[in-house]
Parts: sequence; structure tokens; C-alpha cells
Amino acid sequence: MDFRKYRPADCEEMASLFYDTVHTVNAADYTKEQLDAWASGHVDLDAWDRSFLEHDTIVAFDDAGHITGFGDMDHTGYLDRLYVHRDHQREGIAKAICDRLESGLLTREKTGKFTTHASVTAKGFFEKRGYRTVREQQVERSGVLLKNFVMEKQRGE
Repeated sequence: MDFRKYRPADCEEMASLFYDTVHTVNAADYTKEQLDAWASGHVDLDAWDRSFLEHDTIVAFDDAGHITGFGDMDHTGYLDRLYVHRDHQREGIAKAICDRLESGLLTREKTGKFTTHASVTAKGFFEKRGYRTVREQQVERSGVLLKNFVMEKQRGE
């Protein structure tokens, strides 16, 4: 696996990976209605591109150049998106992306913590990284409620 900074040409492949990952990896923890509301297949690529360019965005790719995962963090330490291709789960990709995002932000910002809104599926991953649950919440997407967890980790933990 190799890693690099996001490039606008990546956006469409990342949107496809997002849809596929949500509808396969997260299927054990959410209903079909919830999965469809979360990832409808209609991503605003221009908005995603702007967001990825504003954030620190890391892309993982394989030897053939196919994207196997991605993650992005804003300047406050908020980890916005973290997705790994369904065929590359449990290979250390998400850990490596988070390591890069957290260490990169350490040198630029002085906020005291990292935060994320973790899915039911991802909660255990973040707990192993030292994140603690602040609260459980229900978020609405297209009129459908999805459970996730506001989690945070103090810098240096």
C-alpha cells in the first residue's frame, strides 16, 4: 500500500468507494433504508472536491493505482471521512491513514483533541485508537435516522 495527498482526479473513484463500502461493510449494523439514506449514490462531486482540498486528505492506493481507502481531517482536528474498500478491510489501511492525519495536524494546529462522528461499525476501531465516546446521537439523512457516536481523543494519547 502506498499513500499520497488527495488530487481532484481522485474524487469520482472515492465517491464510488464510499458508496460500495457503506453498502457492504456497514450492512451488518444498519438497515437497507439507512444505508440508502447515508449513501444514495448521488454525491455532489464539486462539494466533495472542495472539501477534500480544504482538508488534509490522504488517499491509499494499491500497486495498480486503484484507491483502497481515504480519510480527511479539517484544521480543527475533526476527522470527517474514513473509508476503506470492502476488499481491503483489516489490512491496516484505516490505521495508517489516521496515523498520517493525526501526526500531520499535530504540527499545524494547537487544538487539544481530535473528534469524529463514528458509525456503529467504526466505533470499535476508534476505541482502539484511544477515542472515547462523548455521546450517542441520531443523525437524519433524507428523513431517515442513523445512529452514530461523537468521539474524541486528546492529543498525545
